Amino acid sequence: MADFSPPDDNKRTGQRGAEKSGRVADFRYRPPSQSKPQKCGTGSSAKKRGGSKPSFHTPKLRGPVPAHHHRKQAYAALDLGTNNCRLLIARPSGENFTVIDAFSRVVKLGEGLAMSGKLSDEAMDRTLGALKVCAEKLRRRNVHLARSVATEACRRAANGPAFIEHVREETGIALDIISAEEEARLAVLGCHILLEGGEGPAVIFDIGGGSTELILIEPGGKVPHIIDWQSVPWGVVSLTDTVGRCTGDRDERLARYAEMRRVVAESFAPFAERIAPRAECDEEIRLLGTSGTVTTLASLHLELPHYDRREVDGLIVRSQAMRDISTRLSGMSLEERSELPCIGNDRADLVVAGCAILDSILDIWPSERLGVADRGIREGILRSLMAADAEGERHRREIRDAK
Repeated sequence: MADFSPPDDNKRTGQRGAEKSGRVADFRYRPPSQSKPQKCGTGSSAKKRGGSKPSFHTPKLRGPVPAHHHRKQAYAALDLGTNNCRLLIARPSGENFTVIDAFSRVVKLGEGLAMSGKLSDEAMDRTLGALKVCAEKLRRRNVHLARSVATEACRRAANGPAFIEHVREETGIALDIISAEEEARLAVLGCHILLEGGEGPAVIFDIGGGSTELILIEPGGKVPHIIDWQSVPWGVVSLTDTVGRCTGDRDERLARYAEMRRVVAESFAPFAERIAPRAECDEEIRLLGTSGTVTTLASLHLELPHYDRREVDGLIVRSQAMRDISTRLSGMSLEERSELPCIGNDRADLVVAGCAILDSILDIWPSERLGVADRGIREGILRSLMAADAEGERHRREIRDAK
């Protein structure tokens, strides 16, 4: 088993006053250069929060655009993660947005990255195929403004920038490799609306394929204030590749799981120490997770025959129930996990790493309940795009009125 725990540096952690990247609405879609996505008990005790389903919009920023025309445009957000490639295209609908198209595919871009330090040819080919589908959807939906981001796999890979350029040449999609801080900010922006009501402090987390972001927020206001945050390079792919898959007999599988927990806990330690006083406060602490791990475990908790976003997004679950499911999965064989509804072959080898990360989060932030969000970075991008574009439209209107 690997004994590897990357240090926490200033690019992965930040406290009050940390600067935001501020880059939200400056990424236009460009065509190719050549032809070539038990409720806290059961029954009436179930709690679910959340507003209407989101939607997005993408305007042409080519001079003044009438407001009524501008609101008919479509925005797009593409999130290329270590394990998944996801796209949302939407139009504004009041203060929210309505999704008009979506795409999601498991591409395993970061497969083998922990050992080699590079994106493999097979992983890049799989990902490029998914991105070509996204490019076609962007064209078909007449998307004029989009933001496309890449996260931990491309941040870490030595050939990440070269792959980004290859994607641009082949598809016209200009991916922006965002920082861990920007990733955390977008995740909060995209899912904070589902945070359980209350006055106590809250933690929002995002378990990805190549990294996990933990964000301590201050309640109140339209957008929560980020007090402290940390990103660690452990996601379901990177942790599995580094520590190893939970195979062998039951004792071997449980030992591997314990090692995953140890590795993650060591990386979380600086953040855990900083937030400890708030975790021990008299007020009720709250926790919200956005990731395939929490949505999958929530589906198992509800005993769904197949994944249903409407049942999962906004769910509030007892944390102990999620721990119990994690314990059960960690002792199962790969074949047993793959036969479970909502896991299947795609998640069977990675879900245990997600359970180890979730267990470690619950250790340092022992909330009695866990909020589940099937939304995050893409929704955060869309909200940023719409807000920035609306602000730009107001400025253009003020300039016209002043003439």
